[in-house]
Amino acid sequence: MNLPTTTRPVLSDLRVLEIGHFIAAPFCTRLLADLGADVIKIEPRSGDPVRQWGEMIEGRSLWWSMHGRNKRSLTLDLKSQKGRDLVVRLVAHCDVVVENLRPGQLGRMGLGPDVLRRARPDLIFAHVSGYGQTGPGRDRPAFGVIGEAVGGLRYLTNHPPGMVDLPPVRVGVSIGDSIAGLYAAFGIMTALWQRDRAKGDGQGRTVDVALSESVLSMMEGMLPEYGAVGKIREPMGGGLPTAAPSNAYPTADGKWVLIAANSEPLFARLMKLIGKPELIGAAGYANNPERVANAPKLDQLIGDWSRRHEADRVIAMLNDSDIPNSKVYTAADCAADPQYRARGMVRDVPDKHFSTVLQAGIVPHIPESPGTVRWPGPDIGEHNHEILTQLLDLTPAEVEALEKEGVV
Repeated sequence: MNLPTTTRPVLSDLRVLEIGHFIAAPFCTRLLADLGADVIKIEPRSGDPVRQWGEMIEGRSLWWSMHGRNKRSLTLDLKSQKGRDLVVRLVAHCDVVVENLRPGQLGRMGLGPDVLRRARPDLIFAHVSGYGQTGPGRDRPAFGVIGEAVGGLRYLTNHPPGMVDLPPVRVGVSIGDSIAGLYAAFGIMTALWQRDRAKGDGQGRTVDVALSESVLSMMEGMLPEYGAVGKIREPMGGGLPTAAPSNAYPTADGKWVLIAANSEPLFARLMKLIGKPELIGAAGYANNPERVANAPKLDQLIGDWSRRHEADRVIAMLNDSDIPNSKVYTAADCAADPQYRARGMVRDVPDKHFSTVLQAGIVPHIPESPGTVRWPGPDIGEHNHEILTQLLDLTPAEVEALEKEGVV
């Protein structure tokens, strides 16, 4: 059944107020904005710190072009009473507030859920913090890297014990923040579903997301195995603790190719390809548990084969044998990938400061009502007049007076 394509993204009637900075909360709201939500980002007059991160051109962050896209920027001094009063007035026009300040900080500023729900009783309030809004650790400071450590991920991002004497490595991106942002977005949508569906209750709800808990929830069988048999999951380097062969293998031109051949048919095809058909069904290799036990030997055999060929040749042979594989992609590989380009997952976005910026596309892909990049990350306070005059019915003169006072 082919459903008609609409012209409006799925969240077009949703309005979200963001009171956050850095990664987690802004990532959550960017996901919502990509699918059509009207996200109003409150910033200090100096702007979100991420505006100064990453590669810069003439003092402007390329990262911000994507990180802040599809949002409207409103500068407000939340230390001033007039600034806080404007937040309360704005909330009356919003469905959701997303924040990632220290637990209780908004309340101490006079902007807690109890205050804001007087303006909008059915408000969805999403908190993102290091350890959650309750419990003995709630007031501890944390960023994504701390959540990754407390959640058990950083311990596992390493080579097997004894191989190297270096610190466990970072994943490479702010994965803890991003996972928390994803959970916050999911929690917001579940709360909206209960509030607004045909038999919904019309009630506001609180979404409480912790960085540490978000990472811990991704840790597969780590806790069940420890709880039942006392097993502490250990780092595995590039391999998997539950399936083999599955690893990155070296090539003659100094690259790496991932090969995942951990089912019986795939293992058989791979052994034929590398010239080891005698291992198919042999003792120690007859099933996945046996292969996991012999993973180092298998990796050596496969590596001996792969390093005799350049990466493109390895990939071509694996593709001919229908074995899942990939070169380890760099940014250049991602940018050139025809699959990403065909689906709009890598796209050139117009930006008034840079002409165009190469950005990642929108996930999830909803063909019948697709999201879009309506504009790149805005300038600081770019939408002040628009928001204050259209939503709050302030006159241009009133906005100008607030600007002179340093409120906006």
